[in-house]
Amino acid sequence: MAEKKRLLEDAIVEMSLKYPTEGYKKVWGQLRSSGYRINRKQVQRVRREEGLQVPPPPPKVRRRGLSTGLPQKARHKNHVWAWDFVADYTQRGGKLRVLTLIDEYTRECHALHADRSLTAADILRILEEKIEQQGTPEFIRSDNGPEFIAKIIQRWLKDNGIKTIYIDPGCPWQNGYAESFNSRFRRECLDRELIYTLSEGRVVINDWRHYYNHVRPHRSLRLLPPSTYAKTQSCQASVPYALRAPVTKASD
Repeated sequence: MAEKKRLLEDAIVEMSLKYPTEGYKKVWGQLRSSGYRINRKQVQRVRREEGLQVPPPPPKVRRRGLSTGLPQKARHKNHVWAWDFVADYTQRGGKLRVLTLIDEYTRECHALHADRSLTAADILRILEEKIEQQGTPEFIRSDNGPEFIAKIIQRWLKDNGIKTIYIDPGCPWQNGYAESFNSRFRRECLDRELIYTLSEGRVVINDWRHYYNHVRPHRSLRLLPPSTYAKTQSCQASVPYALRAPVTKASD
């Protein structure tokens, strides 16, 4: 009996060394396929005693953007902007990715840009266009999405004096205004419309953005639409459009 037990343990060790990346269940299956009548827990016990367990994979270290400003509560127009992505699909197949860009103080939606995919260079072109129209924000808040932490994005924002606020991974509430807007956009637009193509989606989304900015009452803005509320506020913080680093250089 002792000899049989020793032979089984030797077989477990041999099979474990032969397949060092497999867990005890797979080693047990290999032994059974080889004709051994063996208990799964016995395989687990022997591997533990011999130190043959497969080590767990190291935790994945997610890249994070470098914040150049402290968390801020927006106090005036163009103080803090926030951007994010909303993902969906068209009815005929294919991804629909929408870049959202809002002013946290006035709640205005400056951009709802829909495309199949968006690169960091695309985002910079959209941002420059909106800055030319609306003025330059002091801060821009986002999560640590790869487009937002791209080096060309961080370098371009730094060169133009726009401070970045990156939220902590797994803490979407730190970007609460953007998350609230995204939820409203999905509930009131994307979930209510059957969008078949990208072109159709752009029309539908742009119409909803106009409705949101100019018609829809906002409870936190005294039931005024964001565009109307923005006109009642002092624009003293709006920085004239004078970017020092054109997008074409940043995206080279």
